[in-house]
Amino acid sequence: MYAIIENGGKQYKAVEGDYIDIDLLPDEVGKKKTFDKVLLLSTDGSTEVGEPYLKGVSVDTMVVSHFKGPKIIIFKYRAKQRYRVKTGHRQKHSRVLVESIAFSGKSGGAKKSEGIVTSKKTTKKAKTEVKKPASAKVKTVAKKTTKKAKTEVKKPASEKVKTAAKKTTKKKATADEKTTSADKK
Repeated sequence: MYAIIENGGKQYKAVEGDYIDIDLLPDEVGKKKTFDKVLLLSTDGSTEVGEPYLKGVSVDTMVVSHFKGPKIIIFKYRAKQRYRVKTGHRQKHSRVLVESIAFSGKSGGAKKSEGIVTSKKTTKKAKTEVKKPASAKVKTVAKKTTKKAKTEVKKPASEKVKTAAKKTTKKKATADEKTTSADKK
């Protein structure tokens, strides 16, 4: 059983127990929201189509979370004009849980789906509690930068000259030994 609902000029397929990502709602997380603009209802092989909406049919939902969608890059370009503009956008969305589809003549099937809904609520809460606060991320970045500063110690120029001089004296000494051994033979 499913219903097609309209919200914000867009159409969404609502199935009991599933989540729908819709445009941002002004409601807080945990609030109930009822959508009564139902365009189509399909139950057990029969389909009802509204003109434009069905009367006496509604979809009961609960707001689960608010989030931002993926980033969209807008790049404007005009050839041979040196005109380039790059901007980005992230659309805000709300995730709602479809609790039930209410219509006249509905049987006791709604009670079975309510048990499934409660189990999904608990798993969703467990996933959101794992997130680290933003301040912890900032502290780890600061620690990494201080380590880099400690390891980058430069030697003075006078030490470099001394090591170069030592290398040349070693080369000369080995060359002198080779010539003396050749002279002895």
